[in-house]
Amino acid sequence: MDYCSKLRDISLRIENAKQNSRFKEDIKLVAVSKTVTSTEVAELYKAGCTAFGENRVQALKDKCEELYILPIEWHFIGRLQTNKINQLIALHPILIHSCDSLKLALEIDKRLKAVNQTLDALLQINSAKEPTKAGVKPENAMEVYKEIIHTCQHLKLKGVMSIGAHTNNISAIHKSFETTREIYELALPFGAKYCSMGMSADFELAIKCGANIIRLGSILFK
Repeated sequence: MDYCSKLRDISLRIENAKQNSRFKEDIKLVAVSKTVTSTEVAELYKAGCTAFGENRVQALKDKCEELYILPIEWHFIGRLQTNKINQLIALHPILIHSCDSLKLALEIDKRLKAVNQTLDALLQINSAKEPTKAGVKPENAMEVYKEIIHTCQHLKLKGVMSIGAHTNNISAIHKSFETTREIYELALPFGAKYCSMGMSADFELAIKCGANIIRLGSILFK
């Protein structure tokens, strides 16, 4: 597979999306590698993509071990079970995108304290208020964000993450992204740096709405 061409095409689409946005921030591309092998990750890395995301702790562990020779920037993007926290901490991901509650934040912080480590994370927002999705409700987001900031010494919040509304209604997707960006801007005085939203089907709209991290999987690997 010609990953160099894929990255060039996506980079052009990212730049075009930025031109249509009032936000002119740099965009970080995280390649979602959950459906591919370590060989394919290595090939995409050699083509120029340095950040990869996994949604299962065991899969992240396997790829970290198989690709230890490459200085890959690993992100954890899936729902985190409490019985996997210690294992994830030991892998030292650069960012957890899916801290979806105060309860989970406190548990991660407790485990980090025990090993004297810190870890950066994003607060997951259920901006479309969909019952099948994890994350805090938009109306509670800043209260939870500030509570985590003030109570967690080892888990360091660095912004927010959301998944766009699961619908073909572009207006609804747009609204869910705008909601997340609004929360991100409220979190800026508290050290927020990252607004992670947008996947293969909707990343251009997410960039238009203010994403500065996008998570792309199928568009890269198929």
